[in-house]
Amino acid sequence: MRMLINVPETVVADALRGMAAAFPELNVDVDNRVIIRRDAPVAGKVALVSGGGSGHEPLHGGFVGPGMLDGACPGEVFTSPVPDQMVRAAAAVESGEGVLFVVKNYTGDVLNFQMAAELAEDEGVRLATVLVDDDVAVTDSLYTAGRRGTGATLFVEKIAGAAAEEGAPLERVESIARQVNASSRSFGVALSACSTPAKGGPTFDLPPGELELGVGIHGEPGRERRAMMTAREIADFAVGAVLDDLRPTRPVIALVNGMGGTPLLELYGFNAEVQRVLTERDVVVARTLVGNYVTSLDMSGCSVTLCQVDEELLRLWDAPVQTPALRWGR
Repeated sequence: MRMLINVPETVVADALRGMAAAFPELNVDVDNRVIIRRDAPVAGKVALVSGGGSGHEPLHGGFVGPGMLDGACPGEVFTSPVPDQMVRAAAAVESGEGVLFVVKNYTGDVLNFQMAAELAEDEGVRLATVLVDDDVAVTDSLYTAGRRGTGATLFVEKIAGAAAEEGAPLERVESIARQVNASSRSFGVALSACSTPAKGGPTFDLPPGELELGVGIHGEPGRERRAMMTAREIADFAVGAVLDDLRPTRPVIALVNGMGGTPLLELYGFNAEVQRVLTERDVVVARTLVGNYVTSLDMSGCSVTLCQVDEELLRLWDAPVQTPALRWGR
């Protein structure tokens, strides 16, 4: 495989150096693998910290900034960050109002964030944790007990981040984050396997002319494999799976997310089919976001995430945000 890298061993460090150069409003600690907003800690504000394996960019480092995360911890590719990173991030952003850990439901992330929470609390940090588990494709997978955390992570970090930016206390920020997660469902589809720098080739076998329905963001198996389908057929299947589980009675925010290797031309066309299905199912769409946000290196494919919202959640979604990946209202 041809990759725009030096050597696999320095991929994450090289990317962090490049990120630091591109976004001076961030404080990027390359050696300790911590990204924080440069104005942290912000007085009177609950801090949000998240993290996970690299390879899913812009998640999570691209969501650090006013209105979203205060800190992020990138691990090695598809590998959880270690507790020391999370403790360091929490200490750097904590202002006395507490810290919320946003954790995707993958075994390594859960265990390491749990250990970090215990260590941070021993140092006097008031801390809460919210687990994101929105993927409806499978109940358990290769790396999880329970549903995987995927696209809803963006919704949790944005909406809870807006509440924190407004000065909401830790208990309220945690409650909003839990509400967003409970109101969100996702389903992903792979058209090709992803390739990690260390392996230098596909991480799983997906024969030409087939697709994986319900794939995880590390290439974990989904519900089934089928012969290649049209965008219309994929939207019928994916959106149907989300709606059958979520059964929304209020408007939704729709995220049509690319897995990293699918061009926007295709994602916009797929979004048209997603909107068609939602209209046919009498689901009101309040907002739509299309692009590569929760990716899987160079995987071709997409995911659909729907978040059912009330007036407050929609207001918080619309609130100003200024991060490398999301910017509006400022």
